[in-house]
Amino acid sequence: MSNKIKIGISIGDVNGIGLEVILKTLANNSILDYCTPIVYGHTKVASYHRKALGLGDFSFNVINDAEAANPKKANMINCWEEDVKIELGVANEIGGKYALLSLERATEDLIKGNIDALVTAPINKHTIQAENFKFPGHTEYLQERTGSPDVLMFLLSEDVRVGVVTGHIPVSKVAESITKESIVKKLLLINKSLKRDFWIEKPRIAVLGLNPHAGDNGLLGSEEQDIIMPAIQEAFDSGVICFGPYPADGFFGKGAYKQFDAVLAMYHDQGLIPFKTIAFGTGVNFTAGMKYVRTSPDHGTGFDIAGKDLADPSSFIEALFAATHIVKHRREQDELLSNQLRSGGKIIETAADVKDDAN
Repeated sequence: MSNKIKIGISIGDVNGIGLEVILKTLANNSILDYCTPIVYGHTKVASYHRKALGLGDFSFNVINDAEAANPKKANMINCWEEDVKIELGVANEIGGKYALLSLERATEDLIKGNIDALVTAPINKHTIQAENFKFPGHTEYLQERTGSPDVLMFLLSEDVRVGVVTGHIPVSKVAESITKESIVKKLLLINKSLKRDFWIEKPRIAVLGLNPHAGDNGLLGSEEQDIIMPAIQEAFDSGVICFGPYPADGFFGKGAYKQFDAVLAMYHDQGLIPFKTIAFGTGVNFTAGMKYVRTSPDHGTGFDIAGKDLADPSSFIEALFAATHIVKHRREQDELLSNQLRSGGKIIETAADVKDDAN
């Protein structure tokens, strides 16, 4: 039990569907076979949502710190003392305030190593803004808090994985933000994550163009020829198996993504619209590039259905499992590397090498 993975969970906006999908997930005791969940929030707020859902026989094991977590229970750490006025479906400062308190406490435990991974429920990016949160989303906040030089918004599903070069920025600033260096960095991050976090020995990565028809040989824009193609070549020369640039519409329309282990899109909607069309409801947002593991469901606060028992927990469940699996993969690979196992006269560099040599 001592090696059981501890998954910290931030509750997101208290007026949204975050606690609903958390409660629906943890009400299934089989989750405890895979991890020890620790929710950062408050029992009174959870009780309010629990009653709204009619989950009368569910309760949390209340603890003061992650070390006291019961591996046979769903645990909760109270992150504040005062009562909270909940207004389901309303975007207000109260929802943002307590979403941030939950996130800060969970992130602190993540950095200290008190939990093995963090799963974040959805926040409202406007109401959470505060003196100590001036970020467009979780990804940027966690990058700064963890001191990570670069991170990647990496969307995961059984059918497709999509990363983006630029994340939460206005479309008007996308073109000027795309450089050869930024593309190469993201390709290196994807390549490393696919090997380390998903045990894919020789990942194949597709790169999308920026302009319609991938620039049509310069007729519709020069970024493909001047920036994207040189970036692909540089990454390829560095050992990344990557190809492109592909026109985004035809690439997804023809199902070409099925031939690759991941796709790198140039901007948020270029990657997330097809991803959510393919995998909405079961997709996972993973922050690659950090030494810490963080995932989240692929949906928002769902204010329009909050408190109506309509929220589907499938994506949150997948986020919980993804975090657990990634932690396991990293642990196993680190153990193999630390033992300096050798195969065929060479030091094994990835866990995938072990699998190949065993076949």
